[in-house]
Amino acid sequence: MARRVQLTLGPALLAALLVAALVLGTLGAVAIRAGGFGALRGADMQALWFTLWQAALSAGLSCLLAVPVARALARRRFAGRALLISLLGAPFLLPSIVAVMGLLSVFGRNGIVNGTMAALGLPGIRLYGAHGVILAHVFFNMPLATRMLLHGWQGIPAERFRLAASLGFRPRDIHRHLEMPMLRAVLPGAFLAIFLVCLTSFAVALTLGGGPRATTVELAIYQAFRFDFDLGRAASLALGQGGLCLAALAISARAPLPSGFGAGLDRAAPPAPAGAGLLLRDIAAIAAATAFLLVPIMAVLARGPPAPNDPPPGPWRLDRAERTRVARDAGIEKLRSARDRLPGSESAAQRVADALLFGTLPELSVLPIADLAALDDVCSWYVGVIESLPSADAVRSRLAMARLLEPMRRLVGNHFVGRTTE
Repeated sequence: MARRVQLTLGPALLAALLVAALVLGTLGAVAIRAGGFGALRGADMQALWFTLWQAALSAGLSCLLAVPVARALARRRFAGRALLISLLGAPFLLPSIVAVMGLLSVFGRNGIVNGTMAALGLPGIRLYGAHGVILAHVFFNMPLATRMLLHGWQGIPAERFRLAASLGFRPRDIHRHLEMPMLRAVLPGAFLAIFLVCLTSFAVALTLGGGPRATTVELAIYQAFRFDFDLGRAASLALGQGGLCLAALAISARAPLPSGFGAGLDRAAPPAPAGAGLLLRDIAAIAAATAFLLVPIMAVLARGPPAPNDPPPGPWRLDRAERTRVARDAGIEKLRSARDRLPGSESAAQRVADALLFGTLPELSVLPIADLAALDDVCSWYVGVIESLPSADAVRSRLAMARLLEPMRRLVGNHFVGRTTE
């Protein structure tokens, strides 16, 4: 018996050592290249705190919302039930950015929800920030929690429900004596699994998060590499993230494993409990979960691939309010550092924005009309970021004068317009 246990543990220990060598080896290589681990900043500690609480809240909401859905799927039989259970794995099969685009189509500024609220005269909702990250995590992980809880409900032998019915158990009695023991055994594992998934989220935080108040550790590591090239700080952040994951794994190892309810005779499940209230509650849970999962996916499918004759999409731009918020959150030094590393366009707005950012803006009198028009809009982006901004009145006055004199300049500059040379 001891020899059999040793043979069983050998491959597992070898695999664990290989994974540890891969993780710690890459981390050590980065730290050696940087000359040691770097000191963490205040923003990095805020990213650690945001990562912890958003992962805990996302996992808690996913498990909480999955309970009524899994209960309804366990005790109801209807056409398409097997297909719906299979579709619960669709969010995990989709690329993260595709699922995020589907959520933007539904909950974004011009999405279905905001359009409906605007038609009703209600204020809209903003998807970007911590609430957007949590919403996307719930979209990805609630189906996983539902599948895990559904397996728990299906693990209760049908004989237990028949015995409860013969004893005259009411729904709350069944919940107390049959469902609650199962939930106490399954929910901790589901919560910790989803917590680990949300702890290492990157694409969702990169798309819907960002800024000082919605940056995860993964995103902070990316920023340390991509924008600051601070390898020591990136290694320290990676070490902190590894510590968080190991702590979560240690807690999950102490969580109770599902003990089961014993073996049954594999008979068909008893009929669902009677009552219009319970039926309506189950229908509402299944319908809400189906809409929440399928509407974003259908929104992506409805857009489909571009037609052969469609014009190429134009450049994506933030609106004025979002640009101002991003500039204020980042600060002038981070904006300059990011601008040095990122490619830019040849537009007038890009030229004027760079000139303002690096202090190379010439006098207003020598700027062409295109740059003056762009400057009228770009100045609003840097309010509160750059001190010596041209006044809006001066820019607009100069722009109006330039537009007034432009026809005369063309006439004076081209002496033979419309005539042949004599």
